[in-house]
Amino acid sequence: MTGVESFRTGYIMKFVKMQGAGNDYVYIDCFRNPVPEDPRSLAIKVSDRHFGIGSDGLILILPSDKADARMRMFNSDGSESAMCGNGIRCVAKYVLDEGLADGPGLDIETGRGVLRLESEKGADGLVSRIRVDMGEAILDPDQIPSKGFFGNPVVRETLRLADSGRDETGLAMFLENGFACTLVSMGNPHCVIFVEDVTNFPVDRIGPRIEQDPHFPERTNVEFVTVEGPGEVRIRTWERGAGETLACGTGASAVTVALALTTGWRKPVLAHLLGGDLDLEWREDGHVLMSGPAVLVFRGEMDL
Repeated sequence: MTGVESFRTGYIMKFVKMQGAGNDYVYIDCFRNPVPEDPRSLAIKVSDRHFGIGSDGLILILPSDKADARMRMFNSDGSESAMCGNGIRCVAKYVLDEGLADGPGLDIETGRGVLRLESEKGADGLVSRIRVDMGEAILDPDQIPSKGFFGNPVVRETLRLADSGRDETGLAMFLENGFACTLVSMGNPHCVIFVEDVTNFPVDRIGPRIEQDPHFPERTNVEFVTVEGPGEVRIRTWERGAGETLACGTGASAVTVALALTTGWRKPVLAHLLGGDLDLEWREDGHVLMSGPAVLVFRGEMDL
């Protein structure tokens, strides 16, 4: 029976659930298991936190002819994204802990190319922390993509939402003057907005409106950021296709670049996210380095 046939006629899917700074995904080892026939629908099914496994999405760990492994990532709404910073760390942990590649370094193929990772092991001999070369930040607004902005790069330009006139109680103070936004792509688009108090900011109400605004033809992720000190930021992220998540690695990378563009800070950055901390740096060669945890939550099987 082929992999496709098995998914059509009934299949017990083996999976692992992993998280990086609280950004959790269901992972399928496609080295040893069939490749899902319809990963988009499967992502929606497994992500449901009441009737599924519960996650921010689905990640497939696949063989690659140009790297140690290949990653495909699907958001909880079924849409596919080119890159996931927290997800790729967990992919690396799985590949190394399962003996699919030798460490401590390895290459992972993603939608934005092959990325290099370096691992650290914990006291149990398993990988506990990963550093990722996230690649070069993309600042050209056409490549992000975005439209209707004037700068290249777009740094602290005012974004007025297309539906900003919609009357919503409590949002007038946020919508009246628009938002000073800085745009960065790390293989997926990010709109970074610095605010005074991110803890009490209405992310759940503003985030989806920016995500779907016509300025962003492929929608966008949105980072709301408060600077807490030199090189220290607190971030909340509204993820395209997933809503607010506990962490976003590409988002933290974009914030690191935006911080440099708006303040000139090019030293290491400590990012506090709802699910934990990440260490980042935007190097002079344009690459962003990100370090953070990768944790196996549990293994399981699901009857498809």
